Amino acid sequence: MKVLYVSDLDGTLLNNNGKLSEYTVNTINDLVSNGMLFSYATARSLVSASNVTNGLITDIPVITKNGIFIENVHSKEKLYSLIFTEEEKMLIMETMEKYSIYPLVYGFINGIEKKSWLENKENEAIKNEINSWKEDPRLRSVNNINELFLGEIYHVNCIGYKNGLTDVYNYILETGKFSCLLQKEYYSEYYWFEILPKKATKGNTILVLKDLLKCNKIISFGDGLNDISMFKISDESYAVENAENELKNIATGIIKSNDNNGVAQWLKNNYE
Repeated sequence: MKVLYVSDLDGTLLNNNGKLSEYTVNTINDLVSNGMLFSYATARSLVSASNVTNGLITDIPVITKNGIFIENVHSKEKLYSLIFTEEEKMLIMETMEKYSIYPLVYGFINGIEKKSWLENKENEAIKNEINSWKEDPRLRSVNNINELFLGEIYHVNCIGYKNGLTDVYNYILETGKFSCLLQKEYYSEYYWFEILPKKATKGNTILVLKDLLKCNKIISFGDGLNDISMFKISDESYAVENAENELKNIATGIIKSNDNNGVAQWLKNNYE
């Protein structure tokens, strides 16, 4: 039996300070050295995920951006990716204009990855997010909405308070053309409404990784609503104690919290 172990990062493998504990790093690295196939599936980009998992052995590919990419941590090669069609881009752009929402847009322009936003239309939440990136070379400000959606787009993120995002979320969701997530950002008061290509879920992309690695079984760990698709396709799934109740309700079991090394402790006790 070849088992693939997959964990979410924020709120699951990372503690409440957004870091890996020494215990978690040492435990997982010991198990990986003994043959365990361990990966992570995160909403973060590879750059952001690599920063917070420094020291963790990642010999097999990882899943980033909520299932948009499967990437090799060391070579940065994208083994699997999803982007919007031109028709889908136009629908999102027209909807953003209709609701006067100006999101962060992620994509590739001439093969170069960019994070774009519409200058002078940023709300406070978007400004905070941009400021947190500081000197990220992918940052790109534009002057009109057509420029905002230029290139191969794979992710659109609207950030703000929940009541300001609910209507546009429902509108986009009802089109049935996209994978949509509306949930509270783990480290702030704001909500993120993320629009992704239809097939972009952690669950769908883990199945792709499972086939790439020729595994027979999936065991997963998570805490948030974006982990639901991952739990549904797993043979076993474990929610940390601090997880959303909706996720706990479909989990195989509940383990210790992220601040108490729940994933690492479970792996140490149960990996054979």
